[in-house]
Amino acid sequence: MWKMIILLAAVVVLGVLGCGGRTVTRTETDTVTDLSGRWNDTDARMVADSMVEQCLSGDWLDEYVNRRSGESYQSKPTIVVGSVFNRSSEHIGTEVFMNEIERALLESERVQIAAGRGEDVEIREERAEQQMFASPETAASFGREIGADYVMMGSVDSIVDEGGETRAIYYQVSLQLIDVETSLKSWMGSLEIKKIVEW
Repeated sequence: MWKMIILLAAVVVLGVLGCGGRTVTRTETDTVTDLSGRWNDTDARMVADSMVEQCLSGDWLDEYVNRRSGESYQSKPTIVVGSVFNRSSEHIGTEVFMNEIERALLESERVQIAAGRGEDVEIREERAEQQMFASPETAASFGREIGADYVMMGSVDSIVDEGGETRAIYYQVSLQLIDVETSLKSWMGSLEIKKIVEW
């Protein structure tokens, strides 16, 4: 008897929970959504586009092209997008941000992007397997990778200020471009975002 009452109660509870269900609406991926005030996909895309624009307008790019003008070597610099460290007060998927930076750099068509962040390891494994399993005329050759001229890396920092029912969140994204051969910093840039969240 008790088992039957417990089973009926469980069915009633599930029925009540099912009636007040959540609504999910699909939207375009470029739609601006800022539900919590925290770092989100819109911030990652906007900051990446703006910082890549800053970077490509720096003197380093013209200096690189001028240095290479007499060579038969490629005229576009090769960049590896390295680590972006999250030093903010919240969880930020920095991989998403780094992918947005790579996308913006590639879409500019002014630089080349080399594999990095573990991608190069997978590619080298594939190349090694091709030596054993692919036909000789289709197997990729060793020693033909394009070496990176620069590594881009940076950080995301934040400051949170709260009072009453208002919260201010300040983000600072800093990026730097470092010459692989000399370890000299060729470009540095930063961008700030400030959000006010009220309840």
